[in-house]
Amino acid sequence: MASVGIFVGLVVAAIVRSASGIDGQTLALIGSKQRSGFQTGVVTILSKSHADRNVYPSAGVLFVHVLEREHFKGEFPPYPKAGDSSNDPITFNTNLKGYPDRPGWLRYIQRTSHSDGVLYGSPTAEHVGKPTIIEITAYNKRTFETARHNLVINIMSTEEFPLPYQAEFFIKNMNVEEMLASEVLGDFLGAVKNVWQPERLNAINITSALDRGGRVPLPINDLKEGVYVMVGADVPFSSCLREVETPQNQLRCSQEMDPVISCDKKFRAQFNIDWCKISLVDITKVVPVHSNRPDPGTGVLPDIGEYNPPSELLKSKDYFADFLITLAVPSAVALVLFIILGYSMCCRREGLIQLVHHSSIQKSSKELRSMSKNREISWPLSTLPVFHPVSGEVVPPIHPDNYETTSMPLMQTQTNLQNQIQIPQQQISGKWYS
Repeated sequence: MASVGIFVGLVVAAIVRSASGIDGQTLALIGSKQRSGFQTGVVTILSKSHADRNVYPSAGVLFVHVLEREHFKGEFPPYPKAGDSSNDPITFNTNLKGYPDRPGWLRYIQRTSHSDGVLYGSPTAEHVGKPTIIEITAYNKRTFETARHNLVINIMSTEEFPLPYQAEFFIKNMNVEEMLASEVLGDFLGAVKNVWQPERLNAINITSALDRGGRVPLPINDLKEGVYVMVGADVPFSSCLREVETPQNQLRCSQEMDPVISCDKKFRAQFNIDWCKISLVDITKVVPVHSNRPDPGTGVLPDIGEYNPPSELLKSKDYFADFLITLAVPSAVALVLFIILGYSMCCRREGLIQLVHHSSIQKSSKELRSMSKNREISWPLSTLPVFHPVSGEVVPPIHPDNYETTSMPLMQTQTNLQNQIQIPQQQISGKWYS
């Protein structure tokens, strides 16, 4: 019976994998019903993380696919306590099957591990008819487990691609994940349609301002990164969109002032548009530029034969000559120069005269220093005794040999002073007397 159950499980798994439009909740229901009847090895095959989901976007139209965390929570074990709500931190990794990264037209964003991830981009006509398989891997940071499923993108061609008139708006008060929400994008397209009045209007591409070289905003005042939104229509641009091209508005933009646009009030309630950065392109008037690119080739190097390493019988190289050139020769030159200098200074008359002259100068300097220490000179006036400013008594001089000059004031003000002496007076005959 076990073998029959496994066989039936494999058949059901094959049917589930072949279904292309089944909702994720349906797959979870099928997997949960089969868990009770089959072994663990078959349950992984029935798991919704292994089911391929097919989507069919159109070339030249914005493609948005939300990676919901709720879709993957059933793949991970619940919290140990029954009353806790499951709020596991889950991150996603997306890549083209067999390659480390996604296709060039497809972008991915997820702000935090508690928010959903979003795949978005605009496929071109070059990708029509080529199924693109994206491997989506979910990482649970609480249990360190992973779940994986494949997203098959089948790009379809459209007759109206590309729309001839394309306008790109820069919205300053939005982030890219906020703009990708269907309600917000629908409101913006509705506002553009009221201004433009086209028969067909499609969102072509959405790009974050950071991908265009913008700066990360400061986390104050609820600042946003900004987002570029490109839309296409089948009728020429309206007069309101053309107002930004007038000389007056171009002058205001060059002076970093907001241009005067009559239809700005239709956007201002929800979208803050920078009209100086709007881009209007009529692809019917764009001259295509064809560049001759070289043939990339197959990417395989030509066969030039096997590699032949050098023989083991090679002779060893003698480095003694190199040693003499790099070390011995400079040393010999320095020795010769030293001998020449010593001979010119010690053995020739000019050198001896210079040595004697230097020695005599040194002896004279020492003799002058010794004489200056022994000679007696009169003390300067600043060291003579002075009168006390209050009592009139004579204050002894402040001699640097007996007092600490750095801590003593210039004028003594103490009343109890010792060692008082009289001021010396000089007679006319030149002798000193007391």
